[in-house]
Amino acid sequence: MTDRAFRERIERARAAYSHHNGYGHKDEPPSGTAGQDEPPSGKQSTWPALDEAALYGLVGDIVQAIEPHTEADPAGILVNLLVQTGAVIGRSPHTRVGATRHGVNLFAVTCGQSSRSRKGTAGNEVRRIIDLADPDFRARIMGGLSSGEGLIYAVRDPVRQPDKKTGDMKLTDPGVDDKRLLVVEPEFSSPLRVMTREGSTLSEQVRRAWDGDDLRTMTKNSPLSATHPHVALMGHITQPELARELSETNQLNGFANRFLFAAVRRTKLLPDGGALDEATVQDLAGRMARAVRAARRRGELRRDPEAGTMWHAVYPLLTAERPGMFGAITARAEAHVLRLSLLYALLEDAPAIQRPHLEAALAVWQYAEDSTRLIFGDAIGDPVADHILNALRRTGRMTQTQISDLFGRNQKAGRLEQALAALLTAGMVRTWQGESASGRPPTYWEAI
Repeated sequence: MTDRAFRERIERARAAYSHHNGYGHKDEPPSGTAGQDEPPSGKQSTWPALDEAALYGLVGDIVQAIEPHTEADPAGILVNLLVQTGAVIGRSPHTRVGATRHGVNLFAVTCGQSSRSRKGTAGNEVRRIIDLADPDFRARIMGGLSSGEGLIYAVRDPVRQPDKKTGDMKLTDPGVDDKRLLVVEPEFSSPLRVMTREGSTLSEQVRRAWDGDDLRTMTKNSPLSATHPHVALMGHITQPELARELSETNQLNGFANRFLFAAVRRTKLLPDGGALDEATVQDLAGRMARAVRAARRRGELRRDPEAGTMWHAVYPLLTAERPGMFGAITARAEAHVLRLSLLYALLEDAPAIQRPHLEAALAVWQYAEDSTRLIFGDAIGDPVADHILNALRRTGRMTQTQISDLFGRNQKAGRLEQALAALLTAGMVRTWQGESASGRPPTYWEAI
């Protein structure tokens, strides 16, 4: 590749991170669609476009084979495929940033405006191939997250306790040999509600699982531990449920930003279903099985020089500060891209993470980033601040007194000041002092 061509590649990667300027991005929805969901009112009106760079190698072949035979969104098929494949590979292959280890265990949520979005259908189509590629993995697919202890139990270590008569340590629970676990939550709103309960450790344990850290409880009577877990998580939820159930704490404490959010919708009408032939399924499953076996033999993978140069070009954009809830939820952009690029490299049995793998990862992340903006808009995540911002957008400008009146003067002054400061920091409002012939001059606020 010439130096000029390589520079153009880097510029394309940079462009993929300019807001709404990703290469291949289109403002219009896919053609030939039916029964589609409309984006939430008051938020980004452009539906995310999946760049063809994401359909690289075996991943692309599987998505393109399934897509004509299902009503599911290609982006939904892709995200389900990446999460399931990363789960079935296991813990051994990884890459590092300093002392931080990143594997291919991914967390993702597909989000549609309604139950017609075919969120679960995409996962079912992928499952046919994964089941054939590794039949033993079926036993490692579970759902029904209800507690941190339950998550640990699914990947628990052996338990030994002293015998009451002899005092000798006795094996009372053999534990789980296979530390791979794919958690599938068709109703992701359910575990989100559990996390808001007082004393729940579920959010903490889910975060530790994404990090690949050992999991344990500190309960005296029934301690549980799970060393070297490999946990992936796939959730499905509607946009109204997500807005209602994702607590302010989970928006800001590092829970939400461990997930890839993908907006999905029904893309076509197939009254009689699809007809993906068995020969194609068998061929794709065979290729997947070979790729998975090769990946499990790998240890640490690094970027080659070409991919390294591209990584340096996009890293400042991936790690740039972003305001509001959008910024909080996309704060681990570089970590997601790193894991995705590793997964694409493993599925090709490449000796290193190379330029096409990084380009594919950037394309997936661009879709997730645009989806996050579509789903959450420019909300701050603070309900008081968001209420003020919506009121300012409706009225044009308001005085400090009028803002206080929004809440029936039931919000403390310090709470209002905190919310207004958050809006100022995010660059969403401006304020100035008015003039008064007598008395204290009014303070005005206006949405930008």
